[in-house]
Amino acid sequence: MATEGLGQTLGPAVVLLAAGVVAVPLFRKLGLGSVLGYFAAGALVGPSVFGFFTDPATILHFSELGVVMFLFVIGLEMRPGKLWTMRQQIFGLGLAQVLGCIALLTGAGVLLGLSPITALIAGAGFVLSSTAVIMSMLQERGEIATPDGQKAVSILLLEDLMIVPLLALVAFLSPSQHESGGILGIATAIGAILLLIAVGRWLLDPFFSLLARARAREVLTAGALIVVLGAALLMEASGLSMAMGAFLAGVMLSGSSYRHQIESDIEPFKGLLMGLFFLAVGMSLDLGVVASDWPTVLIFLIAYVITKAIGIYAVARIFGSSHRSALERTLLFAQGGEFAFVLYTSAFGNGLLSARDNALFSTVIILSMAVTPFVLLLGSRLLREEAPSLEGVETAHNLKGRVLMIGFGRFGQIAAQLLLAQRSDVSIIEADPNRIREAGRFGFKIFYGDGSRLDILHHSGADEAEVIMICVDDRKTANRIVELVKSHFPAAKIMVRSYDRTHSIELLKAGVDFELRETFESALVFGKEALCELGLDESLAEDTLRDIRMRDAERLTAQVQGDIYSGADRLLTGVPVPEPLTPPGKVTKLAGDEGSN
Repeated sequence: MATEGLGQTLGPAVVLLAAGVVAVPLFRKLGLGSVLGYFAAGALVGPSVFGFFTDPATILHFSELGVVMFLFVIGLEMRPGKLWTMRQQIFGLGLAQVLGCIALLTGAGVLLGLSPITALIAGAGFVLSSTAVIMSMLQERGEIATPDGQKAVSILLLEDLMIVPLLALVAFLSPSQHESGGILGIATAIGAILLLIAVGRWLLDPFFSLLARARAREVLTAGALIVVLGAALLMEASGLSMAMGAFLAGVMLSGSSYRHQIESDIEPFKGLLMGLFFLAVGMSLDLGVVASDWPTVLIFLIAYVITKAIGIYAVARIFGSSHRSALERTLLFAQGGEFAFVLYTSAFGNGLLSARDNALFSTVIILSMAVTPFVLLLGSRLLREEAPSLEGVETAHNLKGRVLMIGFGRFGQIAAQLLLAQRSDVSIIEADPNRIREAGRFGFKIFYGDGSRLDILHHSGADEAEVIMICVDDRKTANRIVELVKSHFPAAKIMVRSYDRTHSIELLKAGVDFELRETFESALVFGKEALCELGLDESLAEDTLRDIRMRDAERLTAQVQGDIYSGADRLLTGVPVPEPLTPPGKVTKLAGDEGSN
C-alpha cells in the first residue's frame, strides 16, 4: 500500500530527527557544541553502530545543500565592495596558507612512507578545511563579523576556489588523462563565474521584483531557492563547489531590497540541512577501518593536524596576527574538510590512490572534523585572556573625589566636559588601556581600573564619592556595577548610562537615582531641528520637545510599575482618532519596543 511506502520513507527521517533532537541539546549542555552532537548522533545511527542507515553517502550528498544555504546567507551579508576590500586577505593570506600547508603536509606524508604523488594528494585534500564546521563554530561564537572572522571567511573562499586547480592537477597526474582536460576545466570554471556575475548584475533584481508583484510569500521563497540551487548546480557543473556558487549568488543579491526577506525565507532550510550534513558526516565514519588499522589512522591524524597547525600559525604570524589570534585560527582550521572527499574520490577514480588509501585518508578527515569542537574547547580553556599592556598607564589607587566616573568612552567623554568646565572634583577610571593612552595625548588624566570589581571601586574612592557616574557601554557590566554600589556604597548617588528602554526599566527597578538612554536626548534634539527646518517657530519646537520628553517619562514610570506595554497611550503613533460613534475600520496593535531608545 502507499501508506506502507510512506512509512518506510518517514521511518529513517524520524530516526535522524530524533538523533539530532536528543544529541544536540545534550552536547551543548556539556559545553561541547552542536556540531559534535550531530557527529556523535550520526555515528550511532550509521552503519558502524546501530545500522539504521546503510548508504550514508547518498544522505551526505543531499545534505550538502545545508552548506550551500549557509554560504548563500553569508554572501547576502557581503556586498561586492566589501568583498573587493578583502581581496588581499583572500589571495594573499588565503593563498599563502593553502600553498604553505600543502608543502608541509606533502613532506609529512613522504616522511610517513607515502609516495610523493600520494603524499601530495593526501596533503592537498587535508589542507581544504571544513567550511561547514568552521562557519558553524564562528556563528555559534558570534565571530563571523569580527576582523578575525572575516579573515577566516577569506581563507575559506580561497580554499573553495582551490578545488578546481587541485582537480585539474589530479587529471594532469593521472596516467589515463591529458593536460588539456585540466586546462579546459579551469576555463570552464572561470566562464561559469563570469556568467553567474552577469546574471546577478542584470537579471536577479528584476526577477525578484516580478515575483514580488504576486504578493505571495511562498512564491518569493521558491524564487530564492531557484537562485540558490541554480547557482550551486552551475558551479558544480563547471567543477567548482556548490557552496561557492551559492556564496556568489548571495553576494549578487546583497544590495537587493529583497535581501532581508530572502534571508528569512532561506533560514529554516539552512539550519535543518546543516544539521543533516553533520549527521551524514558522522554516519560516514567507518569504524571498521579505525578498528582494523587504528595505529596508522592515529599516526596520520596526529601528524597531519600538527603539521597543518604549524603552517597555519606561521602564516598568520607572518601576516601580522597576534599570538592569540594566530593560535585561535590554528585551532579552528587544523582539520580537514568535506571537499577532501571530492579530491580523494577523483584521485581514486584516476588511479592515483588505492582503495585502502582512499578509505584511510577519508577516515582521517572525518576524525579531524569530529575532534575540532574538542580542540576549540580545550584551546579556549588554555588560552587565557592576554593581559593588556599597562605601559604608560597609571592604575587607580587611593583616588579621592566628589564624583567617580566609570568609563571614558564616547558617552563619558562628553559628560565629563560639563564637570571639568565647573572644575568639579572628579576621578575617572577606564578599563581600556589604549583609550587611556589616547585620552592622555589630549591632556586627560584617566586611571586604569575595572569598575565591576569591588576592590577597584574602593581604590577609586567610591567610599567617599557623593556621585558615581556609570558610563560603560556594556549592559551587563553596568548592572554589575550598580549591584556593587548599591550594596557597598549606599550613600552615593548612582547615575547610569542606559543601553535602551528595557535597560532603563531594569535600572529604575534596581533603584538608581538617574538613568539616561544613550541616544534619547540626541534623538529629541534631532527631531526638534527637523521641525525647525520645516519652518516651525523655535519656541514651539522647544515646547514640543519638552512635551515628548514628559510623555516619555510618564510612559517609563508606567512601565516600571507595570509591563512593557504600560503607558502606551502616551505614545504619538500618527494613527488618526475616529470620530465619536464611528467604528474603527482596523484595529492597530502596538508592537513592543524592547530595543527602542
